[in-house]
Amino acid sequence: MTRKELEKLLHDCPFHRFLGMELEDFDTEAGTVAISLPLREDFSRANGRVELHGGITAALIDIAGDYAVAVRISRGVPTINLRVDYLKMGRGNHIVARARAVRLGRSIGTVDIEVEDATGALIAVGRGTYSTADPRG
Repeated sequence: MTRKELEKLLHDCPFHRFLGMELEDFDTEAGTVAISLPLREDFSRANGRVELHGGITAALIDIAGDYAVAVRISRGVPTINLRVDYLKMGRGNHIVARARAVRLGRSIGTVDIEVEDATGALIAVGRGTYSTADPRG
């Protein structure tokens, strides 16, 4: 997949556009992607300050995992399962999810995802499984 193709896939989804995510980096051969998300007050769990809601972090983890598979098989894939462990509150004006495809089989792909805040602190980790089966049968 080219950068242009991956960015089109990322920005064609209304939810992704709402979040304001940007593709930072990717490696097709390695099955890795890095996607950043600017923090906004409306992503907060508290009034008057940015305390990132866990649902936003989980969404970024899921999306980054999906795209780690997509760069290898050239299409988006549905999520089968997602696990998220929250480690600490994020600081700064953005977060970055770095996803790495661990294994891609004929029907299931497994991806590990780490999320860092603007200071470089690890704030969450996730593991996702995605359907890699060809939808055409």
